[in-house]
Amino acid sequence: MIKRAHLLALVALTLMWGVNWPMMKLSLRELTPLYFRALTMSCGALWLYLFYLARGVRMLPRGAEWGSVVKLGLPNMLGWHTASILGVKELASGRAAILGFTMPIWTVLISVLFLGEKLTRRVAFAAVSVAIAIALLSSVEFTALSGRPLGIVWMEIAALFWAIGTLMMRRAQLTLPVEALTVWMMVLASVCLWVFAWSSEPAPRWQFSGAMWTSLVYSVFINYGFAQIIWTVLARNLPPATSAMGIMAVPMVGTLSATLIIGEWPHWQDLVALLFVASAIAAVLLPSQRKSESA
Repeated sequence: MIKRAHLLALVALTLMWGVNWPMMKLSLRELTPLYFRALTMSCGALWLYLFYLARGVRMLPRGAEWGSVVKLGLPNMLGWHTASILGVKELASGRAAILGFTMPIWTVLISVLFLGEKLTRRVAFAAVSVAIAIALLSSVEFTALSGRPLGIVWMEIAALFWAIGTLMMRRAQLTLPVEALTVWMMVLASVCLWVFAWSSEPAPRWQFSGAMWTSLVYSVFINYGFAQIIWTVLARNLPPATSAMGIMAVPMVGTLSATLIIGEWPHWQDLVALLFVASAIAAVLLPSQRKSESA
């Protein structure tokens, strides 16, 4: 039996992650993408470090644990967060969210192609659904006068990084607490992002509007703070099927909240693509009826 508190936390997490997409887009009106990621991730890592340290979590890696931080941090933090923010810069935020959350399908496809897992009808259905969704969103970008098809490439690279990182996390034998691992992966990624930003983007003026400061605070304390804390708890207590339902809802929240926050109205292609991606995620993450009955 799933506790009511865990379900409420999942709803809160879905809203936090969904709203974060248009909030990122709002921030990019006044701050370049790599500086935005570097600033918010480093501040978020500091706040998480202090929070977990106060709760008595062992935060300092030992010996070979530093290797796990580097190996897992490259795809899960640096790869995903760098490619995704570049995608958000090019695309409507709701569209970027839909493409980013094709990650579960890529995870399964990589497992089938390279790790020897069986290709099932559900996996094939998911792959076709995602292909249709990407084609629909690509058609909008290629036909619009202000279309940015490069953003689609960035978001799918981001989804692939996230998928690879997820598979590596599943196979990793960790002795470092997950909380500490998350914080140090964020520290590693933020250091790299500061270097990337300094070498490739103009220096920011650090004079922002009220809306911009609100967005930065949201990213640090909500997206990298409370949302990460909630996810760590839920990952230990919720079954995968329940977590999958939350994942499916994030792009929907991102698409709809973008209308209210930054005035982005979705095209019909966005809404249809959203349905295809949600169907694909359900196909690969939710248990089949046969499995449920045998359980």
